[in-house]
Amino acid sequence: MDLAYIPSPSTGVIDLGPIPLRGYAFCIIIGVFVAVWFGNKRWVARGGRAGTVADIAVWAVPFGLVGGRLYHVITDYQLYFSDGENWVDAFKIWQGGLGIWGAIALGAVGAWIGCRRRGIPLPAWADALAPGIAVAQACGRWGNWFNQELYGRATDVPWALKISEGPNRVAGTYHPTFLYESLWCIGVAVLVVWADRRFKLGHGRAFALYVASYCAGRAWIEYMRVDEAHHILGLRLNVWTALIVFVLAVVYIVISARVRPGREEIVEPDAVEAADAADAGGVEDAESGEAESGETKPGEAKPGDADTGDAKPGDAKANDAVASDDSGDAGVESDAQGSKTSGAAETAKG
Repeated sequence: MDLAYIPSPSTGVIDLGPIPLRGYAFCIIIGVFVAVWFGNKRWVARGGRAGTVADIAVWAVPFGLVGGRLYHVITDYQLYFSDGENWVDAFKIWQGGLGIWGAIALGAVGAWIGCRRRGIPLPAWADALAPGIAVAQACGRWGNWFNQELYGRATDVPWALKISEGPNRVAGTYHPTFLYESLWCIGVAVLVVWADRRFKLGHGRAFALYVASYCAGRAWIEYMRVDEAHHILGLRLNVWTALIVFVLAVVYIVISARVRPGREEIVEPDAVEAADAADAGGVEDAESGEAESGETKPGEAKPGDADTGDAKPGDAKANDAVASDDSGDAGVESDAQGSKTSGAAETAKG
């Protein structure tokens, strides 16, 4: 008898009148919103404009959903195109089946289109979004819990997942691989944020770190799963994919660090130009405000003082002093002229 286990929901669909609310789709939507929100905060902190991440996500998300579904259908084609199967089910994405490898690959194509239209570098945008993608995966994995799918080997550990009888599954308690991967993705997000702050990762290296660290966890989690999958040399196809992508990500980090060290100083040129224009406008407004107010600083003469001839207290004394100085100067000049005249007269007598 199992003393403790994680229960599975009796159904993955909640009907809100005529609208079915599917748990799998709900988890995916939550993940997308979290990724965009988190990515936007990181993008703004890097000097980009608020809203740019969402604008590019409009391109990346649809491409990613199509890519994820294509990868799943291609690698598990027997579920849809074998004898007795209905190929129309390949389009029923709400029943589960999104391959993260295809989602990232084709999603990157959509992101590249969006970045190109905005004139910003794709690697910088990917770096900002990397931990958010990991958190989105952590949310999305709970969709597998709603569908009672992608669990691991049978076990009696206290955190085992209880699966009910159903199509292509046997009732029992199994390793909750969906939970393992969800927690692993949270750890990946924390790692990327820490490494980015510590080492100032740039030029796509934060994204590559996310890819490498996710693959490391996906390899051992995938090894625990018991759902049907293709095998190559005794290993599941997704294990081989994780190993190959892990190596490619590490190689990219090493080469990129040597070829393009540091990080981008400007990630969105339009944001810098807008900030410069705002600063210039503020300076002009301040200068025009001072000119219009006509205020002067202490010690400065106000315009019109000399023209109006208005006298302030103490002005009479100043005028007397000026007059005295003028009369003294005149006396000195007359004495000098008198000396010159007498000198000339003496010279004539001699």
